[in-house]
Amino acid sequence: MSSNTYSACLTPDPWLRIVVLTSGRLLIAAGLVVILTLAVDASLRAAACLVWFCIAWFELRRLQQGFKSCAGIRIDSNGDIWILNSDQEWLPGTLQSGSVLLRRLGWLRLQSHAGQTFLELVRGNARQSQDWRRFQVIWRHIGA
Repeated sequence: MSSNTYSACLTPDPWLRIVVLTSGRLLIAAGLVVILTLAVDASLRAAACLVWFCIAWFELRRLQQGFKSCAGIRIDSNGDIWILNSDQEWLPGTLQSGSVLLRRLGWLRLQSHAGQTFLELVRGNARQSQDWRRFQVIWRHIGA
């Protein structure tokens, strides 16, 4: 296999997406509880709760839209990112700063060719998945 065709394809895990969305909802609720326990005027707490909820709802919706627009991720040996959209088309994308790859888990911040930024939590086992092993090798070589 030549190095220019060396790539890894990752498929997002629906269970990890559920975990991300559930933790987001729980953190929104925790933030509301913290705001409600502040020792300030009730009208200020109500305004802070409203602002917190609006910002958090917007971020959660953006996360859900990103999940809908990403059916797969492919990374080439030279670091090029391709995103499989809902129409089964591979479109170019970029890896954003803040992405982290651990031994069995990765948090990827991606930007589509249209400028939409979204997040994806991925997991794998290098002993069981050839694509996960390739992904880790490519990650080390591109210095991400």
